[in-house]
Amino acid sequence: MRSGLVPDFVAKLREREAVTALALEFLILTAARSGEVIGMTWGEVRLQEKLWTVPAARMKAGRSHEVSLSDRAVVILQRVAGLSAQAPNEFVFQGQRRNQPLSNMALEMLLRRMKVEATVHGFRSSFRDWAGDETHFPSEVAEAALAHAVGSKTEQAYRRGSAPAKRRELMDAWAEYCGTSHVAAAPA
Repeated sequence: MRSGLVPDFVAKLREREAVTALALEFLILTAARSGEVIGMTWGEVRLQEKLWTVPAARMKAGRSHEVSLSDRAVVILQRVAGLSAQAPNEFVFQGQRRNQPLSNMALEMLLRRMKVEATVHGFRSSFRDWAGDETHFPSEVAEAALAHAVGSKTEQAYRRGSAPAKRRELMDAWAEYCGTSHVAAAPA
């Protein structure tokens, strides 16, 4: 989905009450992969710090990844928390059965039901396009937010930081952008 269409899509998504819609919006706001969001447990979340740490075992690159949570992402987690248990090993976005995550196809099926010609993974591209085309954040910060390795092997060996403050600023800006819908209000 082109990044310019994301705010209107998010506005339509927010009209839905389902856990799947909340999971998809959370995925968009965090620029995470679907498996990371679906497999997310409460033990990975530190709401007070507005931080989600995806363990290395669940990351494509095999190293843990810290995700800065925008205010809206925290609100989504608080809403979901009211719907299910919050034990550390409980899935955040519960499926139909107790302590089972949403299915791998749940998010894709939601897009189909909404008649949206996009893929779930494509929202990561939307985020990257927006960051590169519409902001002045360095590309390294956007790539770090996507949990991509940046630079040559030598540079990666020496670069130990992940720019958490800059990434938090980027994710807050993305959440603000996603919340600025241009969908016309229905007439009263």
